[in-house]
This record gives sequence, C-alpha cells and structure tokens, in this order.
Amino acid sequence: MKTKSNIIKIINAKFLEKYKLKISYSDGTEQIVDFEPFLRHSQHPEVQKYLNAQKFKNFTLSDGDLMWGDFDLIFPIMDLYENKIA
Repeated sequence: MKTKSNIIKIINAKFLEKYKLKISYSDGTEQIVDFEPFLRHSQHPEVQKYLNAQKFKNFTLSDGDLMWGDFDLIFPIMDLYENKIA
C-alpha cells in the first residue's frame, strides 16, 4: 500500500479532441486517455449524456480526482493511471 506521500493524484487535465484528455499526475507521468469506448459501451443514461461534446469538455479536478457533474462520472485514479477504463 502506498504511503500518504506516495499517493498519485491528477494535477492537470487538458481536453485534446473528441473524448481524449491529456492527464498529468503528481509523479510526473503524462498520458492521453480516450474515454470514447467507455462512453459508447455504457448503457447508463447518466454516463451516456457525456457523449455530448460540450458536457464531456465540462470536467473538473477536485482533490486530485477527475470528475464530471456532481459525481455523475468519476473514475478511480489508478484505473486512469493504468489506462484501464474500458
């Protein structure tokens, strides 16, 4: 288990195109995450509404977490970090 000082957080997220974000982590790692497969395969209306490009672009960072709406859509940081959101 990671100690408190080794906890990975998202420090920046930038919209690139369509459903892709460039995510920067507290350990210096940067990567591009494509959310489209997850959004397209979900049957849940609260998730599918983020297929709307304007809604998808409207994400926030809160305490190192990437989220949309009022916790409508949020991913475990390690799933994002390991690019396992499909």
